[in-house]
Amino acid sequence: MTMKKDLTVEQKRLETDIWIVALTTLAGFILYMALSDNLVHFIDNDEIPILLRALATGLVQFSIAGLGSSIVCIVRKDTFSRMGFKKKDTLKTIIGTVAFFVPYLIYLLVSGQLNGYMPLSVLVTKDILVSGIFNKVVGMLIVGIFWGFFEGFNYYIISRIINERYPSKLNLGAILCALICVLIHPFSTSFWGIIEIVVNFIFIYGMVNCANKTKNVWGCIFAFLFLWNAF
Repeated sequence: MTMKKDLTVEQKRLETDIWIVALTTLAGFILYMALSDNLVHFIDNDEIPILLRALATGLVQFSIAGLGSSIVCIVRKDTFSRMGFKKKDTLKTIIGTVAFFVPYLIYLLVSGQLNGYMPLSVLVTKDILVSGIFNKVVGMLIVGIFWGFFEGFNYYIISRIINERYPSKLNLGAILCALICVLIHPFSTSFWGIIEIVVNFIFIYGMVNCANKTKNVWGCIFAFLFLWNAF
């Protein structure tokens, strides 16, 4: 009979980190689901200043993607380098990320869905872009922070924690991040819907895998600033 191997202090710490991210993300998702109808009315209400609408929506987004990872990094007192913020291999990571986005571009082109380029196209973007210059600058900065910076950062930190806790040649962290991304976004089981699921999985897996190999987060952030929700 084999004895169950006791977890090391580091493994216990990593499991705690996983639970912090998981529970925080779940709480944020439950909040979003509970407020979804009210949130839509809030976003569409032109009487509410657009910057307030952008900030409130961004905070809800942050509660789902970014808050848990940020808490872990703060509690563990991670350095900027450990969080992936470094110059080394930045260009290499970005190029690799773009390469894994090519199948998605081909899918859009072949399926006739390639209708222009507009980075950071989220629920509040159109209203921000028709507002005054100050609101445009500040509003898009808010969108870039919550839907670009923190979402990319979130994927990198989650994959890093998973890979440190469960080391694997398959890059379990990248696989789980890609699966989560596919499952939390609307998808179709039609022919083109299945193709979209496959190319999305390839993109997110490739993006995270590049970041894991270089230990550089900028490829993930670039992806959500300039590629995801842009076409």
